[in-house]
Amino acid sequence: MKIHTFIDYYENEVNLVFDDSPFSKNPGHVWVICRYENKWLLTRHSRRGLEFPGGKVEKGETAKEAAMREVWEETGGVIANINQIGQYRVHGRSEVIVKSLFFATIDKLEKKEDYLETKGPVLLSTLPEGIQQDEDFSFIMKDDVLTRALSYIEKTGYLQ
Repeated sequence: MKIHTFIDYYENEVNLVFDDSPFSKNPGHVWVICRYENKWLLTRHSRRGLEFPGGKVEKGETAKEAAMREVWEETGGVIANINQIGQYRVHGRSEVIVKSLFFATIDKLEKKEDYLETKGPVLLSTLPEGIQQDEDFSFIMKDDVLTRALSYIEKTGYLQ
């Protein structure tokens, strides 16, 4: 098991592994990299900016169930296929957070009245270069989790 270690946007140590639940069988959070009709499906968080859907795992929910719920709540996306591709651990100042990382293809987008804390779906043909300096994007999109996950997704053939 190869552990990728780096420092995130807020100078916390992050450990990323492309394996099934190496840090926790019951992670507290999920993050879902989504594709819909050959475009990246993101959401615009009301405070953080553009990011892939994600959030907390609720009591009684599996990480996969949370991932599917978060995609639906934040984008109206109905998932066709979803796979856990890895997990990462953030050593914050006051706590350690574990997030399961998923890749999902979306079957359809349904219009919703409310997207909770987000402003709904945003489709991008490509993710911009220099995303780390782009103020439109959330801090979640600005560290090596995204770059390494995109590379992993491409190498493993999920984009075909």
